[in-house]
Amino acid sequence: MYDVVIVGGGPAGLSAALVLGRCRRQVLVCDAGTPRNARSQALHGYLTRDGTSPLEFLRLGREELRAYGIEPRVATVTGIERAHEGFEVIFQTAERVRARAVLLATGVHDDVPTIPGVAECYGISVHHCPYCDGWEARGKTIAVLGETTSPAGLALSLKTWSDNVIAFTNGRARVTAAQRRQLDVYGIGLEHGAIDRVAHDNGRLTAVILSRGDVISCDAMFFTAPQRQQCNIARDLGCEFTRGGTVKTDNLGTTCVPDLYVVGDASRDVQFVVVAAAEGAKAGVAINQALQRRAGLVAAKAAS
Repeated sequence: MYDVVIVGGGPAGLSAALVLGRCRRQVLVCDAGTPRNARSQALHGYLTRDGTSPLEFLRLGREELRAYGIEPRVATVTGIERAHEGFEVIFQTAERVRARAVLLATGVHDDVPTIPGVAECYGISVHHCPYCDGWEARGKTIAVLGETTSPAGLALSLKTWSDNVIAFTNGRARVTAAQRRQLDVYGIGLEHGAIDRVAHDNGRLTAVILSRGDVISCDAMFFTAPQRQQCNIARDLGCEFTRGGTVKTDNLGTTCVPDLYVVGDASRDVQFVVVAAAEGAKAGVAINQALQRRAGLVAAKAAS
């Protein structure tokens, strides 16, 4: 039996595994090999790792775990069931393993707009997070796309990085009169027309082309779009969820399900690599302390 099975080998999962490995815990890290930021050219805002390729970052993390006897396994977990003293983790191959505790670090999936050309630009000149990629678009003409929700909030935010911001609704999103006035005050253009496609040069956005034929020159695009959990395991196990669709946890990743922890993008709304790694480390400590308590490794209270 493993002490801990970690589902998800991104920054949160690897960070938790590092802490638990150093606690001499038997840890299995399972990763399906589909990181959320695989299309990104570089991660940002992570001290000493700013500008590192996300895939290189993960490679370095996996390499560090080897010193503690942890070898991440490329595997897809299809289900987890409660069992005596823990859980049974079920793989796509039908293999089952036992664990005293489980940490879910499976992350979320972004619904990238289906406008022709956007997929080819995603991670290069089309992004969803200005804190991650706004610096690279500084001073450029930025298109902001909102289809299911108003683009106004994100467009206003991006004025921090550029004076040239244009909001697009693709003929779908509603922009209130108050929002229109705000956009006008800050010199943000608003285009309600349907988008035919985006033009680009090897993933570098050059223009948004409307269905009516207008060509609006742009250098980058940020979009608002729904997110969804990468998997349904947390829901299947009975976790509570926030209004935003993330798993409800305390500040250590503890869920309402005993011995089940959730960290990273699947549980928090500040979705930075550095935050995910920090959450993983905190959860690693919490899990180790829970295993210590289970083993009776807690000092008796002093006599009053």
